[in-house]
Amino acid sequence: MNQLPRTSAFFALQAEVADVLSTEAHLLDDRQYNEWLDFLAEDIVYFVPMQRNVEVGTHAERETTREGKDMHWFEDDKWTLTKRVEQILTGVHWAEEPYSRVTHLTTNTQIVTAEPSVDDATIVEARSRFIVYQNRVEYEEYYFVGKRTDTLRRVDTEIGWELVRRDVTLDQNVLLAKNLTVFL
Repeated sequence: MNQLPRTSAFFALQAEVADVLSTEAHLLDDRQYNEWLDFLAEDIVYFVPMQRNVEVGTHAERETTREGKDMHWFEDDKWTLTKRVEQILTGVHWAEEPYSRVTHLTTNTQIVTAEPSVDDATIVEARSRFIVYQNRVEYEEYYFVGKRTDTLRRVDTEIGWELVRRDVTLDQNVLLAKNLTVFL
């Protein structure tokens, strides 16, 4: 892997991106879904493939379902994500009545690419790890654990960035949750 030079501009950008991802987590945890939608680019791709148990030596080509070809947990755009939020906010969404209590933890944020450079980046690709905890009613607890690659574009908003693409790799190949209403 070709690493970006570890300059003060790199570390400042990394801290800024980590802060953006933390702000996003707070929006979701606080159920500020419309504000979260404002953080998403109009051309967003939100991709969560399924993981498969495969024979050793075939992981690279078979472990993860392929975008546009196989079945996924999500392959959403802005319209679909908006409809998911609208459904939750109706108050009659059976899977979110009452609302789940959710906590997002995002860590190990690394800048992979910065265009045109780390000194004046307008597009950044960042990797991170996450744990999402969901508690439903009295006794249902679910954990979603994995890795994300996010593409962010600098914009003139309060957060300063918008999410253009999110690729999520869940470490589970079988999800034990009764529904999948959380945003990863």
